[in-house]
Amino acid sequence: MKKRVIAVMMAAMMAAGTVSAVNVYAEEEERSTFTVGFDAEYPPFGYMDDDGEYVGFDLDVAQLVCDNLGWELVKKPINWDSKDMELNSGNIDCIWNGFTINGREDDYTWSDPYLNNEQVMVVAADSGIEKLADLAGKNVVVQAASAALDALNSDDNKELTESFGSLTENPDYNTAFMNIDSGAADAVAVDIGVAKYQLAQREEGKYVILEEPIQSEQYGIGFALGNDELKDTVWAEVMKLYEEGKVTELAEKYEVADMLCLGEEDAEAEDAGTEEADAEAEDTAEEADADAESAEDAGADEAEETEAE
Repeated sequence: MKKRVIAVMMAAMMAAGTVSAVNVYAEEEERSTFTVGFDAEYPPFGYMDDDGEYVGFDLDVAQLVCDNLGWELVKKPINWDSKDMELNSGNIDCIWNGFTINGREDDYTWSDPYLNNEQVMVVAADSGIEKLADLAGKNVVVQAASAALDALNSDDNKELTESFGSLTENPDYNTAFMNIDSGAADAVAVDIGVAKYQLAQREEGKYVILEEPIQSEQYGIGFALGNDELKDTVWAEVMKLYEEGKVTELAEKYEVADMLCLGEEDAEAEDAGTEEADAEAEDTAEEADADAESAEDAGADEAEETEAE
């Protein structure tokens, strides 16, 4: 049916002298490359390793997806502030880089969530800051255009943010930690996965993550609005890789396994189905007991009537 529609459109466009535009409609059938936009300084989801290669949990999963589909993965580092322009102009096919769904539900065509995440505060271990309330009057830094910034600017955290001495946007988290080291900042707001990675790469015991989160959220793959076909194709492969255990292997490699939420909806549906089946079985058993009791009472009544006669 799809080929027939394309053929009809081709004929119409040829008549109008615009046949070159037909390639847009056949794109998914002819696709050979898949371009992922990511922040190159956002470990463990996307970053440059010691060998000069772009790696990370998200990029490695994307590579396996492309391997399965016979596509070439194009890893395109982007300025995070420009991610929407890159996506809407067609320079990238998706944003796959610890990308928060919450608060952006209507801005992109989303995959299902695959990681649970929290926004947290990281401070120097000797700062004396132990809870969010201790940040009153302090200088806080955050990555520009990040989910952490969105969280701090949300109504839920309005009182907290207004208590800061200042809130400064940094281009990346390396700059943010440099500001803490220099004393220019007292805390950095960051995703928990990124925070754990950053602390693992730095002097042990120098920083701590405050236990109280700023906000809880979920990560997904963001496609341009309306690009459901590509989203469905990619997500189907992600789920196959998850069922084969390969996504979990990579999550363990990059130490984000405790954040995985793939399959949770299926598990919840299965639990709900089990509970419903148990409830039905219980109702059936109660009905059977009631019928047996009624039959027993009827038999007793009949026996009494026989004796009376």
